[in-house]
Amino acid sequence: MIVVGAGLAGCEAAWYLAEHGVQVELIEQKPLRRSPAHKSDDFCELVCSNSLKSDDVFGNACGLLKEEMRRLSSLTMMAAERARVPAGGALAVDREQFSAYITQTLRAHPNVTVSVREQTELPQEGIVATGPLTDGALYEAIAARWGAGLHFYDATAPVVTAQSVDMSAAFTADRYGRGTGDYINCPMNKEEYETFVAALLAAEKVTLKAFEKREIFEGCMPVEVMAARGKDTLRFGTFKPVGLAQEDGARPYAVLQLRRENAEGTLLGLVGCQTNLKFGEQKRVFSLIPALRNAEFVRYGVMHRNTFLDSPRILRADLSAKDAPRLFFAGQITGVEGYVESAATGILAAIGAYRRMQGKETLVPEDTCVLGALARYVAAENRHFQPMNANYGILRAMDVRDKKEKKQRMAERALAEIERFRGAL
Repeated sequence: MIVVGAGLAGCEAAWYLAEHGVQVELIEQKPLRRSPAHKSDDFCELVCSNSLKSDDVFGNACGLLKEEMRRLSSLTMMAAERARVPAGGALAVDREQFSAYITQTLRAHPNVTVSVREQTELPQEGIVATGPLTDGALYEAIAARWGAGLHFYDATAPVVTAQSVDMSAAFTADRYGRGTGDYINCPMNKEEYETFVAALLAAEKVTLKAFEKREIFEGCMPVEVMAARGKDTLRFGTFKPVGLAQEDGARPYAVLQLRRENAEGTLLGLVGCQTNLKFGEQKRVFSLIPALRNAEFVRYGVMHRNTFLDSPRILRADLSAKDAPRLFFAGQITGVEGYVESAATGILAAIGAYRRMQGKETLVPEDTCVLGALARYVAAENRHFQPMNANYGILRAMDVRDKKEKKQRMAERALAEIERFRGAL
C-alpha cells in the first residue's frame, strides 16, 4: 500500500500498516522539494511549536486523545516520550530528536520502503497524508476532482537562545506550581506591558491579501491580532500572570513565558507569540520585554497557508473518500487541527485501509472517545466546515454538573471505548 506524505499522519499510517505485515511504500517529496515552512530532511518536522499540548488524561481533551493513541500503539507517542523536554503539564519535545527517532524507526522497518518523489496525482487507493501545505500538481488533482480545497492561515512563534535571556529580569516557575520549574517567565509591569502592546500594534506586518486576513485559524491567532482586540486581551490570555508569583510573592502585571525547544534547554520558544510581523520588527518589539532586551533570535515567526478538504462532502467517518472506498485521507488535510489530532487520524485511516485490504468492513470508534468524535465531526454534514481541535464539546454529552467530575467520567468512558474498539479490530 502507498502512503503519501511522511508527516505525523503519514508516519502513523505507515507504522500501523507495517506493524500489521503490510508492505508500505512511504512517498515523501523532501529533500527533492520542500514547502516554504519546512527546513529539515527528516520526517514529522514540527513547524509551528514543539508542544503537543497538555498531557493531562483526566482534565484535558488533547491529553485524553494522547492516551487513546498510546493504547493504539502510536509511533508519535513513542517518539514524544523519548524526545520529551520539561514543560510542566504539557508534553513538549526536542524537535530534532523527535523527528530523527520517527525517521530512523520507519527507515529501519523491513516492511517500509521510502520513495523520495513528488506525488502528482491522486492514487486510486492508499492513504494521502500530504498535510496542510499540500500544493502543486496534487492540489490541482484534488481541486479537479472535488472542487478547490478550503484553506486558512496560521502563524508560528519566534525562538531565542537561552543564554541571551536576562535572568535577572526573569524567574523560573510553572503556573500554579504544576511541574518542576520548566518555564522561564518574563514579567512586565503596567508601563512595560502597555509600551509593548503599543509597539506591537504599530509594528509593520507582512502584507497579506484581503481574503487571507479573514481566514486565520483562531487557535493560531497572531499575537498582534489578539492585541488589537483590546489592550488587556493578552494580559487575560497568553500573557496572563495568574498562578505565577515572583520570589517576593508579588504577581506581575503581565508575563511572557518561554518554553524549552530542545532537550538541552539552549533554545526557548516564546509561548503563544505566533506572529506575522516582519523579522526586524519581531526583534525590535519583543526586545522591549525586559528579560528579552538582549535576546538572540534564531528563528522568527512566519505565517503560512493551511489547506483542508471540504470533508463532510468528500469523506466518510472512516476517512475514506465517498467515491473511492479504498482511497483514504489523514492529517490536517481532513480538517482536524493540531499535531496530536493529525497523528491520530493517521492511525484511524490505516485501520480502515488495512481492513479494506482484508475484505472487512471498516470500523470507527464511537463519539464517546476523542478519536471517534473527531472522525465523526469531519464527516458530519456541515455547510460551514472549519478545522477542529480535540475538545470536550465534540464528545457525546454527559449529564454531570461538576466540571472536574464530568471530565473524569468522560475520560473513563473514552478509554473504555478505545479498549472496546481495539478489541474489535
